Amino acid sequence: MDFQQLADVADKWCSNTPFELIATEETERRMDFYADPGVSFYVLCPDNGCGDSFHVWSESEDCLPFLQLAQDYISSCGKKTLHEILEKVFKSFRPLLGLPDVDDDAFEEYNADVEEEEAEADHQQMGVSQQ
Repeated sequence: MDFQQLADVADKWCSNTPFELIATEETERRMDFYADPGVSFYVLCPDNGCGDSFHVWSESEDCLPFLQLAQDYISSCGKKTLHEILEKVFKSFRPLLGLPDVDDDAFEEYNADVEEEEAEADHQQMGVSQQ
């Protein structure tokens, strides 16, 4: 995929996230992204002719640790698309953006259901033991 097509994919991805594509550098095959409050990262895209993979990084000390999930994903087996990588980056940055972690929401809903069931079971046992 040529660089302009990748930039179009990135632009479309940004329309569904808080990030903006703030710079593209075709010679370096680099795209820079930014979202408030000060969350920034960049992606280096592989050249068509070479077997390299994508690379994500941030020049911000605050952001860098959050990119570990995306970096691990990129280094795992299999070919990755830019969209898949950007989704992993977005998931990684959710806490910095003040958004709930997607997996945590599912756990909290499940956990609340379990607590309600346990409370109901406690009430039933109390009723039985009092009779």
